[in-house]
Amino acid sequence: MGITYDPRQNVAYIRLREKRAEVENLRISDELNIDLSLDGTVYGIELLNANEQLALGADGKPVLVDEARGKTYEVALS
Repeated sequence: MGITYDPRQNVAYIRLREKRAEVENLRISDELNIDLSLDGTVYGIELLNANEQLALGADGKPVLVDEARGKTYEVALS
């Protein structure tokens, strides 16, 4: 899994797995696209207008929550 962010385009991409098959890009809304294979496997999620959609901490950085350990981590997107 990986997350990329392009601040110039304000687009984030959450890659769930490497693309090993042909994928279809499904437009869910004006701010959300999903890459899906023909067998229904989700490969990635694209967030348009990402800074509005990502959970942000007090300083504007995205926050990852590890619910199993009860820990939070701020991530610098630069």
